[in-house]
Amino acid sequence: MPGLLFSPVCLTVIWFLSWSLCPSCAQIWTDEVSGEQYGRLESNVTLACNNSEIRLPVSWHLSHSAVLPWHQVTPNGSLVLLRVNHSAQGTYSCYDNSGRLLRSIKLRLGHPPGRLTISCQVPNHTHVRCSWVETVKTFLPAEYNASFSNGKEWSPCIVDVTQKHCDVVHPAFWQPIHTLRITETNALGSKNTTASVKLHELLKPDPPESVLVKELGGYPKKLLISWRFPSSWPQHDAFPLIFHIRYRPQGSMFWSEIYSLDNSIVIWDALAGHLHQVQVRTRDEINAESQWSEWSPLLLGRPWEDYTTPEPDVEPEDIFTLPTKSKPEASTPKSRGSKHGDEGNLGLVILLVLFSVVILTTIFSLIFVVWMRQRRRDHATKQELTSMVKMKSIPI
Repeated sequence: MPGLLFSPVCLTVIWFLSWSLCPSCAQIWTDEVSGEQYGRLESNVTLACNNSEIRLPVSWHLSHSAVLPWHQVTPNGSLVLLRVNHSAQGTYSCYDNSGRLLRSIKLRLGHPPGRLTISCQVPNHTHVRCSWVETVKTFLPAEYNASFSNGKEWSPCIVDVTQKHCDVVHPAFWQPIHTLRITETNALGSKNTTASVKLHELLKPDPPESVLVKELGGYPKKLLISWRFPSSWPQHDAFPLIFHIRYRPQGSMFWSEIYSLDNSIVIWDALAGHLHQVQVRTRDEINAESQWSEWSPLLLGRPWEDYTTPEPDVEPEDIFTLPTKSKPEASTPKSRGSKHGDEGNLGLVILLVLFSVVILTTIFSLIFVVWMRQRRRDHATKQELTSMVKMKSIPI
């Protein structure tokens, strides 16, 4: 009897009963994603139910839902999704008539890679960093491969996928033009992007660091400005830097500028008693085609000021005057009053003299005007008499 339980017939009966009583158990055991498929947005995507060419009636479900995007089912059971968009993403399951899961597919949609926009920064002679931005948003995970050429050979550009940049160490700086090639690859394809890089034109140091503005004791028009080389710049005599310093009183629109090869400088023409704004930037001294760094953060500094209060002037006679019966206080106001009185009298005399001059000038002007008018009248009268005499002398 025990051997009968393990006979093929009994096993077949047991399997049939278990399938009839619990048809969903088979789905639970096999309901796993059997594959992942990628499709292109705004295109038709075909999902195959199985690899068999046998035409079986099947049904499709999206994430265990009976609602499907715009689609059609082919005679061999494949599901064709038409003009898919992002809402069509998800897990698709294919079942036969009995409800048995035949296949489960996770669909992800996106675009193939497009051209990249590349930009490079050269903070010093030994390091190049190039970053890129996608011109086409693919919505799909991608891999990047980058290489750098000096015109003779290709060397790897170390890629940071999360930050989307790559680094080149010790490039051949003496070469005028380099080439960067970046390849973006995803499930729908790949795309190469190349860019020409001129290192000597892109060389741009980082801003100077630890900029300080200090006063110089005893000098109300001087300021001491100091700074450090950028930490990314190699501390070597072969790579000298020139520094550009600008400063102005706070509130002014105009900057004063100084250039220096040292890492400190003294300003001699600061405005006494005023806050000054100070900034510093730098550039490679030898390479005239390189770029100036960004300006350092704006700093404020004030020249030295003498905060001691002056003592009031004290006359010697006030210190050594001994008290007497007379009141010495009365003499001081009197003398000061007499002094002010003299000054007032002098002003009055000057005013009177000026007034007299004005009066005399006016009188002389009136006399001159009257004399001129009288002279004109006498001249007219004389002409009339002359005319009468001539008329009488004419014979009738």
